[in-house]
Amino acid sequence: MKKLALLTACGLILGNSVFAQKSKPAAAKPESAASETTEAAPHTGLKLGWLNSALLLDGMPEKVKADSIITKYARSFQEMIEGMGKEYQAKVQEYQASEKTMTDAMKEVKQKEIQDLQNRAESTQQSAQEKVGQKKQEVYGPILEKADKAIKAVAKEKGYDYIFDASSGGGTLLFARESDNITPLVKEKLGIK
Repeated sequence: MKKLALLTACGLILGNSVFAQKSKPAAAKPESAASETTEAAPHTGLKLGWLNSALLLDGMPEKVKADSIITKYARSFQEMIEGMGKEYQAKVQEYQASEKTMTDAMKEVKQKEIQDLQNRAESTQQSAQEKVGQKKQEVYGPILEKADKAIKAVAKEKGYDYIFDASSGGGTLLFARESDNITPLVKEKLGIK
């Protein structure tokens, strides 16, 4: 994750400098000729590539199994939390139904029971979210490592200097040539269609 953040930052800096150089107006050329030259210019200097990591991961068979494991794991917590919610609703309804006949001391005890149950449910929900997050890291870790190794292997084999992630929300890509999309090459490396 840190590597991806560092790569993203480098990409933004590099992209901004390339964008700034390309956006300088050419004094001697008409605007249409300048844009033709910019688009037809061959790659020089650094070789950049990009892929869509979301599509790559979705194509990995291991992800389907991992998603199933996480869903089952999260469902067990959800059932427990729903049970606590039903118990909470039942206690609130019971309290409301018999509130008029209770003494102040009984009301106080029942309100504390309800509040304790609510606090326990909130604590359980928070704990469940943390545990599901840990389970995701545990289950997805090897998958992400496998994809990372394949990306690095393709980048080295094809002579890329940088590979950018063009996934939704990546926000690191302003322009990319389709010929530099290495997603199919990495999928091929992983044996994915």
